[in-house]
Parts: sequence; structure tokens; C-alpha cells
Amino acid sequence: MGNTDTKLNFRKAVIQLTTKTQPVETNDDSFWDQFWSDSVSTVQDFFTLIPAAEIRALREESPSTLATLCYKAVEKIVRAAEHSCRTQEEQRIALNCVRLLTRILPYIFEDPDWRGFFWSSVPKQSHRNSPEDAEEEKTQPLAYVLLNTLADLLFVPEFTVGATKKGPDQAEDLSSVDSCEYIWESGVGCAISPPHVPQHDLHRAEILKLLLTCCSELIYLPALETPEANPWVTYLTSTDNRHALPMFTSLLNVIFAYDPVGYGVPYNYLMFTDSREPLVEIAAQFLCVCVDQDVTLEGPEEISSNLFVNYLSRVHRDEDLAFLLKGFSRLLNNPLIQTYLPASCKRIQFYQELLVLFWKFCDYNKKFLYFVLKSSDVLDVLVPILYYLNDARTDQSRLGLVHIGVFILLLLSGERNFGVRLNKPFIQRIPVDVPVFTGTHADLLILVFHKMITTGHPKLQPLFDCLLTIIVNVSPYLKSLSMVAANKLLHLLEAFSTPWFLYSNPNHHHLVFFLLEVFNNLIQYQFDGNINLVYACIRKRAVFHQLANLSADHETIHKALEKKGLRKQSAAAVATAATVSPSETETLAPGKDAEPGTLKATLAATPCKQRGCRSQCDCLSFSYQADDGGDNPSAHGSWCCRCWCVE
Repeated sequence: MGNTDTKLNFRKAVIQLTTKTQPVETNDDSFWDQFWSDSVSTVQDFFTLIPAAEIRALREESPSTLATLCYKAVEKIVRAAEHSCRTQEEQRIALNCVRLLTRILPYIFEDPDWRGFFWSSVPKQSHRNSPEDAEEEKTQPLAYVLLNTLADLLFVPEFTVGATKKGPDQAEDLSSVDSCEYIWESGVGCAISPPHVPQHDLHRAEILKLLLTCCSELIYLPALETPEANPWVTYLTSTDNRHALPMFTSLLNVIFAYDPVGYGVPYNYLMFTDSREPLVEIAAQFLCVCVDQDVTLEGPEEISSNLFVNYLSRVHRDEDLAFLLKGFSRLLNNPLIQTYLPASCKRIQFYQELLVLFWKFCDYNKKFLYFVLKSSDVLDVLVPILYYLNDARTDQSRLGLVHIGVFILLLLSGERNFGVRLNKPFIQRIPVDVPVFTGTHADLLILVFHKMITTGHPKLQPLFDCLLTIIVNVSPYLKSLSMVAANKLLHLLEAFSTPWFLYSNPNHHHLVFFLLEVFNNLIQYQFDGNINLVYACIRKRAVFHQLANLSADHETIHKALEKKGLRKQSAAAVATAATVSPSETETLAPGKDAEPGTLKATLAATPCKQRGCRSQCDCLSFSYQADDGGDNPSAHGSWCCRCWCVE
């Protein structure tokens, strides 16, 4: 009952603030202290008791009052940091001011007239005796004051980190604290794991939410007014932030040391509160924002002015790289865990942030990329990416997730080691709705890509080139494709080589080029093991004959388009071309015989005259080049398409 009364008093203070026609006196401390008193204790209370409509009304009708509220909140945070948050009262005031600013800032950012508010110089009452210090503090923008103070609060002993000093003098002056001694978790650059205090995790998460809110100002700006660099991120990741290195290391370690399953006790997340997950999720989001901005300094050596990007690119020790890759693999594979007890394992929801971080690591740190490619754990990253791509292929709201996943695979496919690793047999069971097959990871990749092309959202069409490019890049190294995967490749060729589809867009022929390149690479470099693909090509030889004899005159094009009634853009054409009967997609139907007189000289119908062949069949004889085990083809010969005799 008492808690309800205190919240009611807080609500009355909010109403009083928004309904007053005259500005509230800045020295009326009894009134302002109501907003960071013990009346509210969670961020949910601030969001519930301060409606959005009232914040906007206060911004329009009494802007000076809103400005004073922000000044007072920042002043309280600075004062708590100056006293190192020694008492519970100072910690509570600091947290409530952080929550209040988290609630108010988005409504300040959305108004064009308020965009320079935090970048204006605001005089403040200084407790220093030096006139130079007072003058420096007076000319410093409010945003710098807020960011510096929040960075200090992330490393306050007994508030967000454990204390190293014991006794009555354990509180330290934050200006003299070496924050590198207070890294949150062991991992990169830190071998000592500090004690886990759930209350510290909650305090860190609250402060990171406000920092993330500050760095999100750009999403409220029109596209034409967006600056090249985010000033909030620029300051946080510059040398002006003395906590840049420990902040980056703490965020990195707390993310990749997190294990949502723990000891594997079923339904443990229902019995115990996990204080680390909210911190890990907000840390991943904040780290993505910080490393997304890269401004390169001009000079003989290109060095990024973003210290977070600079630190990320310099991680080089094998144990640090192994720690990061193991963390990526563990967290990305979390939704794929299957047990006999339904929903017995905890599922994380920040896998999209993990994919962004993986992309940034591979892009900025080539040593990490090569470490991933030479490790067998690269397949532990590939499988969850394919799972996410397949799961999000029809959801328009997750197209960004599909794009980042495809770009990661495109980057990895450019390296030979990735293609070689795909030959490892796939024996894992994952919840992916693809046809049952027995094969390698390459088969899984082809089946998922086929599913994305044939049943994905129409807005995925710009990615078709990327999907087929990935297959082209890895095709010279695929030693054996299953019949199901070979069938899907032939189905894509049949769909993309349809005359009306080719004529509907001037760039559609690129898709056919990619598929023909895949077939050429597989047959030229890995002929011995890809008997399924060769057999599928023979049974679907009519597709190749039709493509070889394709007419490109204006009358034929007009008839083909008119026959299909193609009057819209190519997105609808792709959906129609790729949609066929289930029997045709799941099984390999025999190809039709080519009509007489339609074959060109390159596929001449000649009797089988292989040496040693006792079959006198009248069929096609093809020449081939097989792989001798190396990168260059060496073996040459020919084979008969029916009796399968080989010279």
C-alpha cells in the first residue's frame, strides 16, 4: 500500500510539472527532488508514470521547464560520481536520474528545435577552486559532461564493479581510478575473472541503456540531414574518453563469456533469475553501434579515429581469437539446441546483433577471419547462419537479418578453406524445413539457398546474385553433391532459363551464367565424386538443348512475354518461374528427348564407340576433364550417357 502511495506522489509531481503555466524555480530543490526520490525504483515505473503525450506537451508549452529538468538530472549524476556513489542514497539518485533521462531523451531528439540542446555550453556550479577549471567546465557541452560521467559510473567500486580495497577507506576518487583494473569479465586482455554480483549487472545495464539512447539520436533525423559521423559515438570512441579501452574490453568479454545454458539443468531459467542476459543483450547492441562508425584519419598509415574499431582490429593472440570464436559459436547455436524436454533450454534473442558483430570482426580483423577459416569451428558458425536465413526468408521485418547473413557467407566463400570445409558430412539435426538428405554441409547450403529463392519474400530478389555467387565460389572444392542438392541446382537452371523469365529483365541472364559456371566447375574439377550431378544433367539435357537453341529475335521475345501475360516487374516473374509442382521439386523427373533437328554441333548425337564398350547404344558421347586431386584438372577422357562406359 505504501509503495502505491509513493508512486501516486510521483505521478502528482509529473502532473504538476506539465500543468504549470509558469516555469518552476530552479532553486526549488524540494520540487525537483521528487523526480529522483525513492518513490520509483525501476525503469518501468518511469515509462508508466511519465506518458509520452505529457513529455511532448511539456516540450512544446514549457521548454524552459524541460531544460531545467535535464540540467538538474545531469547535475545530480555528476555530483554522485564526484562522491564515488559511496552511499545507497547517492546510488539510488544516480540510477533514477539515468532512468529519467532514458525516458526523456528520445522526445528531445525528435524535435528539430532541440537538436542542439545537449551541444550547448551550460554554466554549472563548480566545486573546484581553480578559475581555469571553472572556465573549462563552463565551456564544455552538456553532452560531453553526461558522457564522461556515465563512463565513470561504469567503473565505480561497489556500484558497477567489485572493490579492490577493503576497510573504511575503500571508496576511491573516480578521477584517480585505473579502470583497466576493473574490467567486468575475463577474456580478451584480462585473465582474472571478478566475482559475479547480480546487482552490479543491473546497474551496468541501466547506464548502458542511457548511453545507447544518446547514441541513437540519428534515427530521429531526416535522411537528408544525417551527418557523416554520430557526435555521441565519436566522442565515446575517441581519446577524450579515458575509459575507452576498458569499456571496449568489458563489453567484449561480457558478451562472449556468457553461457545461457550454464550447467545444463533443464528449465533453470524458470527457477532462477538470470541477471547477466539483459546486460549481455544491451552490451551487444551498444557495441554494434560503436563499431558501426569508422572514420579513417588521413596520413601515411590509415588509422581509424574510432578507438573501438582500432582495438577490434588489433586482437591477434590465438587464445583471444579462440575465445571470440568459441563465444560466437556457443551463442549462435543456442536456438538450435534440441532436447527431449520441450523448451527446457534458454533461448537468446540477440542473435542479429551477434551476426553484425561477426561481420564487423571479419571485416576489420583479417587475422580473426583467417583464424575462423582455418578452424573446423567455421561450420559451427555456418549452420546457425543457414538456420536464421531459412527461418527469416518469408518475414519482411527480418530482411536485414537475411542480408547480413548472406554477406557473411559471401565473404567467407571467397576463401579456399571455406569451400574445403564444406565437404565435411552433415550429421547434425536442426529444425530446418528442407528435404531429407544424406550428404555434406555443401548440400545443406544449396538446399537452404534453393528454399530462399523459390519460397522467399519477393524483396529477396536482389540477393539472388549473391546466393549464386556463393555457390560459384565454393563449387570447385565440392567433392560430392547428393542427388537432392543436384536436383535443386537443375531445378533452378530450369526455372531461370525459361524464355519468358530471361526476356522479362535485362539482368536475368546473369543467374543462368552463374549456374552454368557452377556446373562447369563441378564437372571440370570434381568430376569423379559428382556422379549425381552428372546423372541429373543427363536426365535434364533438354534444358541445356533449349537454352542452346534459344532465339533472341524480337518476335520470339514478344510471343514469350505475351504467352505468360508478363506485365509486371520481375519480382512476380521470379515467384512464378520458381514455383512448380511438389513432385517436380522433390524428385528428379526424367528429361524429355530433344526434338529432331534441334541439336547443335556441340552436342552431336553419335554412336557410342568407346574402346572396350560392348554396348552398341546410339546416344550422346561427352568429353570431360576430371580432377587429379589437386587444384588443376589433369585427367581427360569421355563417357557414354547411357551405358556409362568411360575411356
